[in-house]
Amino acid sequence: MRDEGVIKFQCEWIKTPPPEAAEIAELNHWRSMLFQSGLIGVYPDGIGFGNISLRFAGTDQFWITGTQTGHLPELGAQHYTRVTDYSLADNRVCCKGPVKASSESLTHAMIYEMDHRIHAIVHGHHAKLWRALKDKVPTTSAAVPYGTPQMALAVKSLYDQGDLAAQKILVMAGHEDGLISFGPTLIEAAGTMLGYWRRI
Repeated sequence: MRDEGVIKFQCEWIKTPPPEAAEIAELNHWRSMLFQSGLIGVYPDGIGFGNISLRFAGTDQFWITGTQTGHLPELGAQHYTRVTDYSLADNRVCCKGPVKASSESLTHAMIYEMDHRIHAIVHGHHAKLWRALKDKVPTTSAAVPYGTPQMALAVKSLYDQGDLAAQKILVMAGHEDGLISFGPTLIEAAGTMLGYWRRI
């Protein structure tokens, strides 16, 4: 079975009403664009992939698509949740919303923490793009699994020791087809990945 979409951290979830539609409107716009491009979607075996997040202004908290939403062509406010806290040491994510946070939330949390200029993150999947960029842009070790503290720390290492800050895109070698891009705005975070996608 494909190792995809399964939450590997302890999820402390407080179920609350969905956010206001206006709060996630731009986020949802770019999520739809990524879905239409095949960077977020569903594999033939029915397993969904990909997610997108946006920093909650002035904090390390962020809105993110809920787990098991990759297969949905359109999302509503009920498909987003807010990550309020996390701990790598405890492999724990705290979230509030109508759904549990995406299985990649730990990695998103680490990226937001490591640079306060980052306000948006995209995690997409694309086999051809993944092969084209692997080891050409910053790439995590094939031994590092997705959705774990190890992946979050591997991304931080690439940021601290390489040129990930400048390139703003990375390949997850141990997470087949997986890529992450980020930036100060959703336009830049999504645009980076879509730009590479358009050139392959």
